[in-house]
Amino acid sequence: MTGKPDAEALDLGDLAPDQWNEYAIEQGWSDGLPLVMPTEDAVARFVAAVRHDNETFAPISPRQIVPTMKSLAANAVMAGCKPEYFPVVLAGLRAVLDPAYNLHGTLATTHPCAQLMLVNGPMRKELDINCGTNCFGQGRRANATIGRALQLILLNIGGAKPGEMDRATQGTPAKYSYCFGENEEESPWAPYHVRKGFGPSDSVVTGMAAEAPHNINDHSSNSGEGLLVTIANTMSQVGSNTIYLGGPCFVVLGPEHAQTMHRDGLTVATVQEALFERSRVPVSRISKENLARWEGMERPPRNGHYHQGDKPSDINIVVAGGAGKHSVYITSFGNTATPSVRIARG
Repeated sequence: MTGKPDAEALDLGDLAPDQWNEYAIEQGWSDGLPLVMPTEDAVARFVAAVRHDNETFAPISPRQIVPTMKSLAANAVMAGCKPEYFPVVLAGLRAVLDPAYNLHGTLATTHPCAQLMLVNGPMRKELDINCGTNCFGQGRRANATIGRALQLILLNIGGAKPGEMDRATQGTPAKYSYCFGENEEESPWAPYHVRKGFGPSDSVVTGMAAEAPHNINDHSSNSGEGLLVTIANTMSQVGSNTIYLGGPCFVVLGPEHAQTMHRDGLTVATVQEALFERSRVPVSRISKENLARWEGMERPPRNGHYHQGDKPSDINIVVAGGAGKHSVYITSFGNTATPSVRIARG
């Protein structure tokens, strides 16, 4: 919490809330939004909510600090979480600490990636995590504060301070908070976490170092084939990291688009295969300078094209959102992964 990992508590006297926030800003603990004061009583309530979670944490990059549970709880308090949200925050942290995620690289890059958190399973409903209308937007405490808590942990314990370790050229508003749930109830397919091998009753967090969502508007196509054309062409970007680094992405289908595809016999696997092939970029669209650089990166073009990612399964298909014929494309840092972690219940 404090930037002093060996300090478990600070005596802040009788600071008023406005004084506390000024003090926190001076210490470099703030993300720019007001912070809740992490009193000892509040921190204790959060620690009690995860009393059965005894698994140790890996060091958090870039400072390589092994966090204490109290320091993690303090950041969740500051973010405005409720104690019952804390297990989700910890699962999200464990996901980004997976070595395959490449946390250090995703925090130090000039690329505008943020730590996306996808929540699946029963805890979505128990905690009122928004999976439907405006699921990437404002208005839901759980989404806003769970995602914010993870970002504060990486800022205050990990040391990913903007302009110092976090070198993003422009950054993204997603760096404040990036958390949503899958709309499992309106999906025509098995939930994402079940397709990854978890049980339907498991609650799971999946992470990815991700760009902000890019809208895909298709109000006219009334067939799965038509939707594939629109989505693939939206994904077909020359300027994405995944085109020369490989790596994962998410296609978040609105329920109406997903149901149209399912009606026309498309499965998750056939959607992935179609989008992988149709979103590829011909070398004629790529600058000579980029082609020369990419030749030395052990990722040559295939049949005169570069693919977005290495294989169809890199395109992660999820259903989320509410009414309306919109979907979303979320590309990644490229050199990252999509680890999924079961949420430990207290």
